Amino acid sequence: MTSNGRVHAAGDGCWAYVQRDGSWGWSNAGLIVGDGWSLLVDTLFDLHLTAEMLASFEPHTAPAPIDTVVNTHANGDHCYGNELMAGAEIVATTAAAEEMVHVPPAMLAALNAAPGEVGDLFRSFFGDFDFEGITPTPPTRTFDGRLDLDVGGRAVELIEVGPAHTAGDLLVHVPDTGTVFTGDILFIDGTPIVWAGPLANWIAACDLMLGMDVDVVVPGHGPLTDKAGITGVRDYLAFVDVEATARFDAGIDAFEAAREIAAAIGAGRAGGGEFTTWGEAGRIAVNVETVYRTLDPTHHTPDVVEQFRRMAHLDRR
Repeated sequence: MTSNGRVHAAGDGCWAYVQRDGSWGWSNAGLIVGDGWSLLVDTLFDLHLTAEMLASFEPHTAPAPIDTVVNTHANGDHCYGNELMAGAEIVATTAAAEEMVHVPPAMLAALNAAPGEVGDLFRSFFGDFDFEGITPTPPTRTFDGRLDLDVGGRAVELIEVGPAHTAGDLLVHVPDTGTVFTGDILFIDGTPIVWAGPLANWIAACDLMLGMDVDVVVPGHGPLTDKAGITGVRDYLAFVDVEATARFDAGIDAFEAAREIAAAIGAGRAGGGEFTTWGEAGRIAVNVETVYRTLDPTHHTPDVVEQFRRMAHLDRR
């Protein structure tokens, strides 16, 4: 065990690295070990954390070095550590690779270092991470739709399911052990955040996983789960889609709609109250914006700083 993460068995020859409580930036990674070679699912938010994770996996990778890295999507907590894997083939969807350039590590370093309210805001979310001196290291191989890989004699399926959480999400499915690494298509014990959408695509990704023969589900954030965890995320997204659409149709402002839905969840009036205990409840502000933007492509979503202000405001309720 390390100070920030722990390795968990995730099926025969599959391992998950689970960080802290899975909250902002504390993402998971995975390892699939084949005969003589391994595949790493995601790197972490900074170089220190990625090095710590790689050291934890070393008992498994010493006889089977990592020759392939898969980035499940473009968010930095799943790819900023790519620099430490520059000798491996790095695989992502075409859309994810294109999106990675939009938020380089230097941008988050600058926001964390900003004076005044903006710096205080971003440090409240990302102050635990060191974004200085990271060299962006993009994928060396991209694909669309589906890509089948051979990892030391083991079949591994990469399945594109975005745009959903981001523009280019994918799942990593290991059929021989019934394991799926979901990236941020699943947050467990934390509220999902729908940066891209539409929510219908994310719900369809959950339905796809529910139809798979899988026993071990490794989410992008939070503890390992099973199909019950998939169902919980699906139920949340379906609830938000219905509630936000109703408020859009009624002409209610998006942030006011988010406040109303957050209050309903907090009071346990959503789906029997199972979402009430989830962390990062303020993400509803972003999720409602995405529903409104899906329903009306001309809808103006505020800039990212304002979106983080709104999430922080709702988290303090």
